[in-house]
Amino acid sequence: MMDPYATLQVGRDASSDEIKRSYRKLAKELHPDLHPNNPVSARRFNDITAAYDVLGDDAKRRQYDNQQAAAEAAARTGRGGGNPFDDDGLDSFFGRSRSWGFKRDPAGSGPKLRGADIYQSLTISFTEAAAGAKKRLVIKDQRILDINIPPLTQDNQTLRLKGQGGIGGNGGPAGDVFVEITVEPHPLFTRRDNDILMTLPVTLPEAVLGATVTVPTIHGMVSLKVPKGSNTDTVLRLRGKGLGGVGDQLVTLKIVLPTAKDGELTELVEQWSKRHSYSVRPKY
Repeated sequence: MMDPYATLQVGRDASSDEIKRSYRKLAKELHPDLHPNNPVSARRFNDITAAYDVLGDDAKRRQYDNQQAAAEAAARTGRGGGNPFDDDGLDSFFGRSRSWGFKRDPAGSGPKLRGADIYQSLTISFTEAAAGAKKRLVIKDQRILDINIPPLTQDNQTLRLKGQGGIGGNGGPAGDVFVEITVEPHPLFTRRDNDILMTLPVTLPEAVLGATVTVPTIHGMVSLKVPKGSNTDTVLRLRGKGLGGVGDQLVTLKIVLPTAKDGELTELVEQWSKRHSYSVRPKY
């Protein structure tokens, strides 16, 4: 079972008001309405609800504390016989589902307590998420963990580090570390599945006459051929330059006119427009 005190992040000497405040704070942060389709948050919400069901009731809390103290005393003295937990003890308020029940020690030396889970957040760059990376993380108990960020990691994805959480009690298993990933926006790229999208400014001559231009990708700089007569919103594909070796990079062209006034260009367009006419907007 998980220690309800650790789950609610309070000490064993916490007052009823402190327990209630911590429960309300955690329940507000982890409520399923705020984290739809997030199984980690749902699990934590269920854990804190079960923990408060014990510690929020004076009788249940007193029974838990007394039986835990008896189990710890038995373990210290090496007493082998007699389990201090009968079938109508903790099961009656943890529930027969055993989701919060004790694992019985064969020697009867007391319950094995699972260590507390630790929840962390980590911000990584767009390229680290795309290609994978190794990161060093200082977790809440001041331990340092080196973690592998797998390629194709997504924003808000949660990584589980099994057995790296709090130490279990009485020979129980350690908890886990859950790392929620935030991917920083990239100034040029956005992601769509395994494809990378970007907008590329091109000059008027490049669009009209065609050109070969240099384009950034997460794999480095590459050459891209802009066809003659290209227009704004023309999409060009760089195959294999997306994510995981299977995605592409899709480059959307954006024609940009000179910022400074150019009398020669203005005169040229005026002369051209007298001989040519075309419509770009639908009739309203």
